Amino acid sequence: MSFANSPTHLSLGIDFGTTNSSVALAHADGRVDLAAFPIANGLTESFRSVLYLEQAKAAGRTRMKSFTGPSAIAEYLNADGGDHARGRLIQSLKSHLSSRTLTGTEVFGKRYSLEDLISRMLTDLRLAAEAQFAQPVRHATVGRPVRFVGAESDEDEEFALSRLRAAFTQAGYETVEFEMEPVAAAHSYESTLDHDELILIGDFGGGTSDFSLLRVGPEAKRRRSEGASGLLGNAGLGLAGDAFDARIVRKLVSPELGADTYERQASTAGINGPKLIPAVPAWIYANLERWHYLSFLKTRNVAQILRGARARAEEPKKVAALMTLIEEDLGYQLHQAVERLKVDLSREEHAIFRFHDGSMEIEAKVTRTDFEGWIAADLASIESCVDGLLTSSGVAADEVDRVFLTGGTSFVPAVRRIFTERFADRTTGTARVVTGDEFTSVARGLALSGLQAQG
Repeated sequence: MSFANSPTHLSLGIDFGTTNSSVALAHADGRVDLAAFPIANGLTESFRSVLYLEQAKAAGRTRMKSFTGPSAIAEYLNADGGDHARGRLIQSLKSHLSSRTLTGTEVFGKRYSLEDLISRMLTDLRLAAEAQFAQPVRHATVGRPVRFVGAESDEDEEFALSRLRAAFTQAGYETVEFEMEPVAAAHSYESTLDHDELILIGDFGGGTSDFSLLRVGPEAKRRRSEGASGLLGNAGLGLAGDAFDARIVRKLVSPELGADTYERQASTAGINGPKLIPAVPAWIYANLERWHYLSFLKTRNVAQILRGARARAEEPKKVAALMTLIEEDLGYQLHQAVERLKVDLSREEHAIFRFHDGSMEIEAKVTRTDFEGWIAADLASIESCVDGLLTSSGVAADEVDRVFLTGGTSFVPAVRRIFTERFADRTTGTARVVTGDEFTSVARGLALSGLQAQG
């Protein structure tokens, strides 16, 4: 695979993630360059997977403008609600790919399909790569999770993959080759080796946690070039950083926005006394917990439901705060507050959660023990997935030479502990866990994988 009209072998890798994306270019000699994207204080190699749509008025006409990545966040934060009215900030679009019911959304009276929205981000990634690498970009090796969020069957997986391929085609890519994201991360790790190893790759994204067992190294690479696979097994589940975020929102945020508020004087008699009726439907808070659904709450129907709930609620101020969060599209600010808490708890045993915006002031002390209790079920699912992969592959934990973790959630101490405890050297007690460039390893590996495919 190579760029059109390019005299040398080059390979482009694109890691389109739920939360962050990155782009890498591999040269024939194995060098890898990462695309950099401008931000306020310099450049970043991590492109936020967000889309911002707003209406712009010029010469008496209104037209839609779109921004992606760092510029989307900057435009969103610059909107002041006056002449520069705030538009729609949409996050975590990748998490919808397997859904057959969520085909798109209406923005300012116009219907957009999911592929339309995703293709806007992929187009900007392509244009940025063309500008930086001075090469036409028409072909790419693209990452995919072992299991897409929400996929319950092979048919769901194929459906999600076909939608992602359609979005790339719509964005101007002529051919796309897909590679499992943890396998791509393995290629990145392999480029640092001078000997063969049996490794377990753990790739933690925003929406999925993926694992692969495979043999890597110089000799393993040679055998792959002769047709051998080297892959012993894959496993994945549809939870990671976003699931952890949801637990924080449920425990700290939703109660302050009316989740525990009941209707005023609207109790009905039950066998054991009055029956309390929640003021706000539970599904609204379920969507509040999931970043990829939050932007879709900004509809006329939800606004009407909340106006009625505020009128009937025992604590109308809390419902009003929820209305403000949705109407002013403050999901990004809330997401940042949650991210800060996770980062702080990864470094310290306790931290303060702070979310101050407009009428909302939420502040709470949280210990690492509290947080680990909230995500205990998710941690158990990750443990079960890893153990299942070892069993199905016929590999004992002692046989694994190295565990390579990538992705932001790999920083969470409770997640890392799963691997340090399972894969500690029995003789020395030292863990066999290493990490790489947590947000760019997959893109690097995808580019190298494409290069190897060229032979």
